[in-house]
Amino acid sequence: MRGTFGFAWRALRRDWHAGELRILAMALVVAVAAISAVGFFTDRVRAAMEHQAGELLAADRVVESSRPLDPALEEKARALGLRTARTLFFRSVVAAGEELQLVEVKAVDQHYPLRGALRVAQGPFAPDLPAGGPPPRGTLWPEARLFTLLDLAPGSWLSLGETRLEATGVLAYEPDRGGMIFSIAPRLMMNLGDVEATGLIQSGSLATYRLLLAGEPAALAEFEAWVKPRLEPGLRWLGGRDAGPELGSALTRGERFLGLSALVAVLLSGVAVATAAHRHARRHLDSSAMLRCLGASRRFVALTYVQQLALLGLAASVVGAGLGFAAQEALARALATFFAQALPAPSWLPGVQGVATGMVTLAGFALPPVLWLGKVPPLRVLRRDLGPSRPSHWMVYGFAGAVVVLLIGWQARDLTLGAYALAGSAATVAALGGIAALLVRLLKLSRRQGGAWRFGLANIHRRAGASIVQVVALGLGIMALLLLSLVRADLLEGWRRALPEDAPNHFLVNVQGDQVAPMREFLGTQLRTAPQFHPMVRGRLVALNGQPVSADDYEEPRAQRLVQREFNLSRAERPLPDNRIVAGRWWSDAGDPHQWSVEKGLAETLGIAVGDTLRFRVGGRDVEGRVTSLRTVEWDSFQVNFFVIAPPELLREEEASYITSFYLPSRDKPLLSELVRTYPNVTVIDVDALMGRVRTIIDRVVAAVEFVFVFTLLAGLVVLLAAIQTTHDERLRESAVLRTLGASHRQVRAALAVEFVALGLLAGTVAALAASAVGFVLATRVFDVAYQLNHGLWVTGLLAGALGVGLAGMWGTRRVLRHPPLKTLREL
Repeated sequence: MRGTFGFAWRALRRDWHAGELRILAMALVVAVAAISAVGFFTDRVRAAMEHQAGELLAADRVVESSRPLDPALEEKARALGLRTARTLFFRSVVAAGEELQLVEVKAVDQHYPLRGALRVAQGPFAPDLPAGGPPPRGTLWPEARLFTLLDLAPGSWLSLGETRLEATGVLAYEPDRGGMIFSIAPRLMMNLGDVEATGLIQSGSLATYRLLLAGEPAALAEFEAWVKPRLEPGLRWLGGRDAGPELGSALTRGERFLGLSALVAVLLSGVAVATAAHRHARRHLDSSAMLRCLGASRRFVALTYVQQLALLGLAASVVGAGLGFAAQEALARALATFFAQALPAPSWLPGVQGVATGMVTLAGFALPPVLWLGKVPPLRVLRRDLGPSRPSHWMVYGFAGAVVVLLIGWQARDLTLGAYALAGSAATVAALGGIAALLVRLLKLSRRQGGAWRFGLANIHRRAGASIVQVVALGLGIMALLLLSLVRADLLEGWRRALPEDAPNHFLVNVQGDQVAPMREFLGTQLRTAPQFHPMVRGRLVALNGQPVSADDYEEPRAQRLVQREFNLSRAERPLPDNRIVAGRWWSDAGDPHQWSVEKGLAETLGIAVGDTLRFRVGGRDVEGRVTSLRTVEWDSFQVNFFVIAPPELLREEEASYITSFYLPSRDKPLLSELVRTYPNVTVIDVDALMGRVRTIIDRVVAAVEFVFVFTLLAGLVVLLAAIQTTHDERLRESAVLRTLGASHRQVRAALAVEFVALGLLAGTVAALAASAVGFVLATRVFDVAYQLNHGLWVTGLLAGALGVGLAGMWGTRRVLRHPPLKTLREL
């Protein structure tokens, strides 16, 4: 082993100085740099997005309970260096003179909020400003609706329980309201220190207690590991994704966009390394034969080149990881203005993953041809046509395929995204290979052409196998560049279009049936909008497939909460605009009203499938139906949506309230006061601030993906260069023969140009087709956004193929034209 290692080290130094391994090393360095840079940067962006999501919890993490929290929780958190705050939520009645009103009270301590900021206005629906802290002792902040209902003015006094508090401001925004925007009563905020004086909270009172936590990720992780085994029934551990479905959807899409960039870098890495390693192995056939003649065993030869490859791979991977870290650090500094706070420092894990990915990629794509060198017969020294026995295709491609699956699964961290990336890659390779093989057969007609055309096209046909490999590699590179340039822009713009500037920013809840027509007229006349009203019925899930349902049937906390609460059921003749049927059929039996359509995420959480029977208790009676369809819902569109929908006939007799959403410019918000006075029972919910947070996440992810594209672009260019270099030696010999037979320098250059342009046109055409197909699948199946075919994609694909491959090919083979023919012939 020691002898082979020393020999491998000397061989590596010799081959490096001779330029043998530089293309392979460059491919691996760029590949690992791309993967590491994407990994480092996405790690930081993901942490920043989670931090931004924490603003919608008013903290990084939250412990929530229906009973007073154990003081040991706060003591443990502070011992770990975490900042803490406490909130208390309950319902009660406030009195303003003789007027009484049900309210939702939120009491907070002096440390609230830990993330984000409170905003308070001086009057109902007036412009708001940062509050700088919670309400002082002896004061409270009602929301605008309560001011209107009780005809209050700033400075009014309200009675709450056994105490009186002064209304000193209008509560306009609270960071952690996102998950509770549909409240049944007006909200007010007070100081936690005044709760005891109200006398409202006694043993057994219905209230929600929260401990808010913020601090370093390591401390939060340690606290999470400590608290999770202690979570009893009724005790919940919340993260940023639990702030609401709108935010969870935005974060999930953001991670998928960033994951797509990392996946493309991984796939391009494998292609670049595979093509470079294949050329490296072919160039060492003669030296392997010479070693065998000098007495080296097959094991010695194979082990020597494996160790040489391992040394090169480790060094290139470490250098690539270092370059990736430096590149993402420069990128983070350049993007500093896009983020509200400095990006958190990356963890060391992406660097380790980058090095590991580089070594795995090298092993999967370069090991089979290198092991092949150990089987070179010694007789090749005399007969250059002899080579090693061909390895089994199952061994080579099966091993490489397993590595691709491993890398995609590792980098994707998302089963759906990984599956589509793998299927898309396989389909693309098959399409490229099939069309390339067809073209090679058709190129037999090229003999009718003359001059450079005949030589250039004949080169493709003569090296059929190598040409197919080149087309596949070039096509994958061009497809990746198209996908991450034009298609990327389409996907991101589609995501932005899902939340346009005029998206609904206000909801009206608790509208009664006889108020729908006059309110529609009011909205059309006063606010110049005509929204659609949707019926809403409250119902509790009591049975699944005839079996009673209870929280004890589920282990997941979200499932337990869902079966303990009432659902907002609705009825509709057709799916809502931003709903998509993913299983079953919408009202499959028009004559049977006993049907349900269920949101897909809810169905997965509760274990509901198409064909199951659900029974809800609505208004004191049971309503049963069969699940005939599952839907995906764009929660971040801020349109009215429901988890469960029934045909109009099923819930027609049930008493329903109505809900609607609409867009209202800031200048028209004072008109809401008149609406509340006219319809005092109607709840007006302003979600402008929440929408602003979601838009911020979208903009930051888009900016990150745009810059991450630089790394995958570089990886794609290396693929082009590596693919061109695979036949460099053959072109060198062919050029020498042609020059010896009288061909001019110009004719040889023209033949090479024709060959590369033809390969580029083929690869660009198929790459454009593949990019369109993959973009459509990603948009509709992974990111859930509308996809519009970009006709410029085909023009760009053809130009990128013809010009890009043509120019890169001529640059990569410039030595062919400068190398003296006599020197080449002497080396044959």
